[in-house]
Amino acid sequence: MAEKKRAVHTGHRGRVKEEFCARGVDGWPDHRVLELLLFYAIPQGDVNPLAHELIDRFGTLDGVLDALPGELMKVKGMGEHSVTLLKLIPAVVGRYLEGRTGPGSLIQTTAEAGHVLAPYFYGVRNEMVYVLCLDAKEKLLGVRKISEGNNSSSEVTIRRVAEECLALRASFFYLAHNHVSSLALPSPEDINTTSLVRTVLEPLGLRMMDHLIFSDGDLVSIKESEASGPGRSYQLIHTNLW
Repeated sequence: MAEKKRAVHTGHRGRVKEEFCARGVDGWPDHRVLELLLFYAIPQGDVNPLAHELIDRFGTLDGVLDALPGELMKVKGMGEHSVTLLKLIPAVVGRYLEGRTGPGSLIQTTAEAGHVLAPYFYGVRNEMVYVLCLDAKEKLLGVRKISEGNNSSSEVTIRRVAEECLALRASFFYLAHNHVSSLALPSPEDINTTSLVRTVLEPLGLRMMDHLIFSDGDLVSIKESEASGPGRSYQLIHTNLW
């Protein structure tokens, strides 16, 4: 009976893998994608109930992948290999997306800058600040981390922004940070930071192109929001950047 049960699971795993290789995961429910991932951490047995349990507990596939290791370990059936695999996925995806846009790429719009910067905020749990540096022809020189805070704040150091831009001999730059526990709408501090950084660095020959705020795949451009004039309400300008 046990041998027959193992054969059934083996056949099921083979069919799931074949379907993925043929058509990808379009149209799959979250638990089925998670089941396929778990095949590679749990080599034997039926992992479908575990996949359902994880989705029930954390809500969605991205909720599972963003969960803390300690929380994942509380789910019966999860072990070190399974947790490591699930935490590896966002890290690998972020590195992959980061690598697709290398130095020398032309960055002429907020959307283009957003697509370059988005991978740096993929799956992070702390507030991060980055600067994207461009040369005089608006070609990408590099992206540098300025600071990392806790889950509610991160200090922007103007000196660090200047040092990183000057080290790359940048002429233009985009400042970017994320909101961990709220929408991508700018706070009064974000507006003040934008004005201060722009004012201090322009005399050094460093022109701020925009200040971008990310949250859960959404992006707000402070520059484009400010262009709407007095009494403006900040709206999500670009979405689904991942």
